[in-house]
Amino acid sequence: MVQLTRIYTRGGDKGQTSLGTGRRVAKHDQRVAAYGDVDETNATIGLARLHMEGAAEADAMLARIQNDLFDLGADLCTPEVEGETRERLRIVATQVERLEREIDAMNAELAPLKSFILPGGTAASSYLHLARTVARRAEREMTALAEREDVNQEALRYINRLSDHLFVMARHLNDKGARDVLWMPGATR
Repeated sequence: MVQLTRIYTRGGDKGQTSLGTGRRVAKHDQRVAAYGDVDETNATIGLARLHMEGAAEADAMLARIQNDLFDLGADLCTPEVEGETRERLRIVATQVERLEREIDAMNAELAPLKSFILPGGTAASSYLHLARTVARRAEREMTALAEREDVNQEALRYINRLSDHLFVMARHLNDKGARDVLWMPGATR
């Protein structure tokens, strides 16, 4: 576990921050932006969890995901260093596979989609749609970073699967899709 005794260090007062390796980078560095978007995804999931009355299983899934997102942030914050022998925290295949199993289980209870879904329905569902869009932004930052630097492939798979998970859970929490708000193309012309 991490022990924090001081919250501010003054180390970032000039626009730089430290990666997990100790290397200093600009606060707007693409790696920092990527794990910042992951952190924002986590915070948005925290908002969704405030609306999980009667959905203990979904809340437990989201609690695991929030912990995974801190793992993902640690993974992104600590780039691979050639020759380093210290084992670093990385997203692993079992975390992705768990998301896939949960998606499949929730999706099995939903009717097939006949239109795109507009964010809405229940409060929990609406916040999950918001979290999904923030996760997609994190994915865009991570894939852009991966074009320039090494990024754990399991981390990329995880963030891609997470947005699917949040979408399916949003539908599931909308009375298994019965309260989904469907897009009606051209309906407001």
